[in-house]
Amino acid sequence: MEILEKVAYMKGLAEGLGLDTKSKEGRLLTVMIDILDDIALELQDIREDQSEMEECLDAVSDDLSDVESYIYEMDGEYDDEDEDEEEDGDEDEEVYETTCPNCEEEIFFDETILADGCVECPNCGEKLEFDLGDEDEDEEGDEEE
Repeated sequence: MEILEKVAYMKGLAEGLGLDTKSKEGRLLTVMIDILDDIALELQDIREDQSEMEECLDAVSDDLSDVESYIYEMDGEYDDEDEDEEEDGDEDEEVYETTCPNCEEEIFFDETILADGCVECPNCGEKLEFDLGDEDEDEEGDEEE
């Protein structure tokens, strides 16, 4: 039995008992039953609104799903193009990183800059020089051990 039906049943019982609405107890019970009736009606309205919201949410979810699949299909097309471009380019090119001693900004550069022996910090303009002679000797020493 729904709450609204239970409150209606309670109203019927109260009327069947012939409550004296002029007595304190009779007025109290009548007011309480009216309040319960109002609460039951409000609860019914809330449930109906909730049901509507669920239907709307389902519709939005379906629409979002359609949009996601469309976007992922489009994204997949772009990914294929990007992969083709990467395959054509240099995959073996290494990227090096150092930290500027002046501003402590991280600097990234490739082998061409490394071959030049110096790089300028893009943040503060500090000129950083590299001496690769020791690195080559260290690599040869590691191989001998």
